[in-house]
Amino acid sequence: MTAYQPPRTPGAAEAVHDGPYDAVVLAGGAARRLGGADKPGLRVGGRALLDRVLTACADAGTTVVVADPRSTARPVTWAREDPPGGGPLAALDAGLRHTRAERIVVLSADLPFLDEGTVRRLLAALRTGGADGALLTDADGRDQPLVAAYRAPALRRELAALGRRHDGLTGLPLRRLTGALDLTRVPDPVASFDCDTWDDIATARARIREHGHVLDEWISAVKDELGIDLDVDTKVLLDLARDAAHGVARPAAPLTTFLVGYAAARAAGAQGGPEAVAEASRKATALALRWAEEAAAAKSEATSDARPDAG
Repeated sequence: MTAYQPPRTPGAAEAVHDGPYDAVVLAGGAARRLGGADKPGLRVGGRALLDRVLTACADAGTTVVVADPRSTARPVTWAREDPPGGGPLAALDAGLRHTRAERIVVLSADLPFLDEGTVRRLLAALRTGGADGALLTDADGRDQPLVAAYRAPALRRELAALGRRHDGLTGLPLRRLTGALDLTRVPDPVASFDCDTWDDIATARARIREHGHVLDEWISAVKDELGIDLDVDTKVLLDLARDAAHGVARPAAPLTTFLVGYAAARAAGAQGGPEAVAEASRKATALALRWAEEAAAAKSEATSDARPDAG
């Protein structure tokens, strides 16, 4: 596995919307190599694997999770194959029935390093080519059909054909579907990394905490935990904390950033957003710098024993 790069907010030039899509997340597997553990609920970086995947496809028009219902960080539509445990094709067919978009992102629920950028790349590859789908390949060049974007008509056509040919989809492997589709391959050894074993879980947890990545991961985890869907300039807040600590006192750093968040929420109400946080940060930073300037001036006056004339 190559070096992990943490998720980041795209710049304006990157955030080109590739049009509407729906997402189907398969989360009902037996996790036999994990001893039957609740794999979608296992936490990496403090967040359930399923929630991490749902964050990556947060701008989908409809997100369908094929599994028994559970608590998730964002609202989803639930579906289940009949009978439960009927395999990936039966699960995909069950999820697809709840979608309307012409493009479908299909994901497994065990992808700790998947992010919005990867989903956008898959959709862009699908949009710019004439293939039926675009899927990731892993570090060994193997296809990963559960990290992919497909044209909905092609999926429905081939699933229906397989169902007729085999008297249903239960137990059929994914390769029966992908072998009938024209696919574009997008290499990505990081985003395609999935967690099938406890060693995989341990590797993912270690990578998440690598130096230089942990802050981004921590912020994402906190936003999920608090139900906040807000992208802010982290550097602005860190600079504010530094200025408050240096210009006032160290305990002022966390208190000031809290007050900035509170002020932004009150100022903007239901319309709160990055702009409100940025404006509150600007005001607090200016105040901290004024404090620092006064402290420096006072220290200089004390050193030179120069006192203003009170008379």
